[in-house]
Amino acid sequence: MSDIDKHDEWLPIQIAPDDCDLELGRPHKTGILPLTFPCRRRAGVWFYVWAGEAVLISPSHWRIWRSGV
Repeated sequence: MSDIDKHDEWLPIQIAPDDCDLELGRPHKTGILPLTFPCRRRAGVWFYVWAGEAVLISPSHWRIWRSGV
């Protein structure tokens, strides 16, 4: 598996790092549905990085945010 493939893999939200730009996802009938913006967790709350606003969903998965991909 290449490094690129490893970054595309969804990981469980329970092991998501804090203070790091992440792509969040939640279950959908076709698989994991990604949010279209980077998020960070601070003090247990997920924030939309570009706006600084709290994200009012409960994500189930995460992967490293890769801008421009």
